[in-house]
Amino acid sequence: MAFRLYNSFGKKTETFKPVNPEVVSVFTCGPSVYQRAHIGNMRTFLYEDVLVRYLEYLGYSVKRGMNITDVEDKAIIQAGKEKISLKKLTDRNIAKFVSEMKILCMKEPDYLPRASEHVERAADIIQTLLDKGIAYRHGVNIYFDPLKFRGFGKLFDLDMTKWPKTRRRFHKDTYPGIQWNFGDFVLWHGYMEGDTVYWDTKIGRGRPSWNVQDPSMVAGYFKETLSIYCGGIDNLYRHHDYALAILESVKPYKMARYWLHGRHLLVDGLKMSKSKGNIVYVGDLLSKGYSAAEARFFLIYGHYVKRQNFSYVKMEAAAVTLRDFKKAVAAIRRRAGRATAVDSAASALLQKTFSDNMDNDLNVKAAFDGLRKIVTRIDAGALCSEEAAGIVKSLKKIDDVLKVIF
Repeated sequence: MAFRLYNSFGKKTETFKPVNPEVVSVFTCGPSVYQRAHIGNMRTFLYEDVLVRYLEYLGYSVKRGMNITDVEDKAIIQAGKEKISLKKLTDRNIAKFVSEMKILCMKEPDYLPRASEHVERAADIIQTLLDKGIAYRHGVNIYFDPLKFRGFGKLFDLDMTKWPKTRRRFHKDTYPGIQWNFGDFVLWHGYMEGDTVYWDTKIGRGRPSWNVQDPSMVAGYFKETLSIYCGGIDNLYRHHDYALAILESVKPYKMARYWLHGRHLLVDGLKMSKSKGNIVYVGDLLSKGYSAAEARFFLIYGHYVKRQNFSYVKMEAAAVTLRDFKKAVAAIRRRAGRATAVDSAASALLQKTFSDNMDNDLNVKAAFDGLRKIVTRIDAGALCSEEAAGIVKSLKKIDDVLKVIF
């Protein structure tokens, strides 16, 4: 069975064919580090981690980039509230994010650029857009005119008949809610008296908007169409179509062949937010006595295209499921001892069950449930040591993707 992914571009499941078979390029929307990443953010980054690991399981070489948004309205406001510099705020949250990536056994991306490191490239892109007449100045800011890009909104499949006849401009980096802003979006925040975060560039003094940061970082590391671009479902509204329109306006190739979007993690059926007081962090799970593997397992134990609901009851149930599975595996390991592994019907079935479900758009839950059904039915005492060693070998290969068993 061929590896298949649900492509948000076209809204259908397609057989995966990389742009470059030699190296699969993957770019993923990283954290906005105005605050600490919570487990909902981590769920998104974990499905992307599983994607990269499974591509490598299939034999592909992968290069992954993940951007860090360290220059935006929210971060500047938060730094002001805490009476610290923007860099001090973002350095603190980046360090915490990287440490929690390691705790959750995520592979660190090959490229982990910060938006603040790519301001000049963003300015170059904006200058090109100005030269082409796609962008324009209004006051101190610079805006992108979506009507100048043919096919704007094609990723979302936006109904452009609803576009207003009167020009409207949206000047914030982000807006609340999952909705569209029907109008021109900001590319450059021009300097205003009293601003504390700005750069002097070829297009003037100011800072790049969130919208142009991803294209500037993608262009810095990848020189062709990306095989896969990933993010959360909220990025399918506005942000990814903005990034696509910007990059494809200045480059002679498409931004990405496959677009993946993961659904949200809720807490007791509600969206996580400071106002609700229901934000949960990785550290909260560890402080409750759950292991890092159990935290990772809960967050990957589902299907990324479906919403997931967190509660401590569900967390405990997932932890028990993993513990029981590991006990069954431990019995097989004891039987294996130091024997040389041999293939058997059981080891082959484990690999086939895993691949069949993972090939179906990374369905981790179905894959794990299939493995559990097989493993828990094995009578370890009835195995010869070589067969047991073969089963352990297969599970270790599988766990290079899951990172929760051993």
